[in-house]
Amino acid sequence: MSIWEYANPVKFMRTSGAVLPWVAAAAAVCTVAGLVWGFLTPQDYKQGSTVKIIFLHVPAALMAINIWLMMLVTSLIWLVRRHHVSALAAKAAAPVGAVMTLIALITGAIWGQPMWGTWWEWDPRLTSFLILFLFYLGYMALWGAVENPDSAADLTGVLCLVGSVFALLSRYAVNFWNQGLHQGASLSMAPGERMSAVYRYPLYLTMAGFFLLFLALLLVRTRTEIRRRRLAALLARENRA
Repeated sequence: MSIWEYANPVKFMRTSGAVLPWVAAAAAVCTVAGLVWGFLTPQDYKQGSTVKIIFLHVPAALMAINIWLMMLVTSLIWLVRRHHVSALAAKAAAPVGAVMTLIALITGAIWGQPMWGTWWEWDPRLTSFLILFLFYLGYMALWGAVENPDSAADLTGVLCLVGSVFALLSRYAVNFWNQGLHQGASLSMAPGERMSAVYRYPLYLTMAGFFLLFLALLLVRTRTEIRRRRLAALLARENRA
């Protein structure tokens, strides 16, 4: 049994249809439980109730970056092996990633106003994240602008390679970029910097929920893209006849 078997649309539709209800249920449980648990955590002695925004901000930011990296992998698979399911999965993931990036930007601004005294700062980390959001928008626009789906997959795959620079920059900037207002990594194993367990465990649960939510949405949207391509092929065949 090979992982490439799931590049077959029929195999993918059958398998994804079987696992989708379980993934969706797990996503709902983890996300709701994590957010409720996070909301009930005590106030931070420095940040007060504002600290609770991490239960939205951190999972959304992590997913925004990792979704783009997932799109990079699936785009490379398309460019190298020409598996249509991988190209459609990248296309399906983009709107979800854009929403996650927008959530991270908005919640970051809401947190930053009371903590920094400003809604926005041209901080290197924030700026790279904003550019990543613009790449998401450009990626989706490019898919819509190119009529031939294979050509669109080729062009968006190249765009994904370029945008990955900003995805990686957003992911690792907190480790090597000391300039700017943005704090260091929220989850750190360094002595004295580790988040209190009161916040850490519900955050872990929310992160798992956001990942499962993305996986469920990815399966739904990829299945929709496969059906859409099948319908387009059938209509094209009828027109030729």
